[in-house]
Amino acid sequence: EGMAPPQRILFPPEKICMAWQQTQRPGAGLHNLGNTCFLNSVLQCLTYTPPLANYLLSREHSRSCHQQGFCMMCVMEAHVNEVLHSSASAIQPWTVVNVLTRIGEHFQLGMQEDAHEFLRYTVEAMQRAHLSGSSDLDIFSQATTIVHQIFGGSLRSRVTCLSCKAISDTYEAFLDIPLDIKAVSSLNEALEDFVKPEQLDGENGYKCSKCEQLATASKRLTIHRSSNVLTVCLKRFDAFSGRKISKVVQYPEYLDLGTYMSQAAGEPLLYSLYAVLVHEGYGCQRGHYYCFVKASDGRWYKMNDASVGLCDIKTVLCQRAYLLFYAR
Repeated sequence: EGMAPPQRILFPPEKICMAWQQTQRPGAGLHNLGNTCFLNSVLQCLTYTPPLANYLLSREHSRSCHQQGFCMMCVMEAHVNEVLHSSASAIQPWTVVNVLTRIGEHFQLGMQEDAHEFLRYTVEAMQRAHLSGSSDLDIFSQATTIVHQIFGGSLRSRVTCLSCKAISDTYEAFLDIPLDIKAVSSLNEALEDFVKPEQLDGENGYKCSKCEQLATASKRLTIHRSSNVLTVCLKRFDAFSGRKISKVVQYPEYLDLGTYMSQAAGEPLLYSLYAVLVHEGYGCQRGHYYCFVKASDGRWYKMNDASVGLCDIKTVLCQRAYLLFYAR
């Protein structure tokens, strides 16, 4: 595979269960506690991520957690169990809101935040909870926590020197994949752009270690190891102006990732959509967030703060999505 094997496996991959282990009606909605729709919609997408929900519903984590003070995994376990077992139509997500500044110190209650940023910080906080007390782990072992076994994969960046044909590979772990959408109209086009070779030449030339000169080279990014859950962020907000790209970007219910892999052997690698997060409005710090999730009963629901309503796949597929969640 080209990547060093981990020295320790923190969570055995065979223990990940991708299908819901229990079928039930959808859980509670989440009351808005003052501009917390960004948090509510991210939490709902995570709550309906089957392998994560299965693990949190088993309460396996809290039974063996020795962490003093804040532990994001214990927080998520309490939240998911409350949401999915509640008889109320909506609950107040104080379990998570109370630790907002522990998730990211710049988050402030009452301020609208970027949902993708909150998702990243939440997943990273869950990852930190699993690494507490094991500071000497190599980076490949750190990528064997349950968080990485669910959300994590790796990208390969291959640079090929065009004068001597030498190949240099580097690998990087990912927990989600942000995609540029400025020049595309579908998720598949955005993925094709993502893996399209880029030429390095002129001032941007490649310092080739084999022919020891600044050479013209080709650089290509591919998905090297795919994740069990693929989270895609369609980059709708301009990094400099903060302005929003509001156009329609089509996405399928079933996604074949096979052609974007390092070993594109023609084998299909199928993913199924289970959650879509939408932003309405003009900037990521303004407007309103809500989401659509596929519950354990196999039906789709629109989750808009406290409201939970049944909807169909046709409605789900015609949204101007910001975050897309696919499971293998």
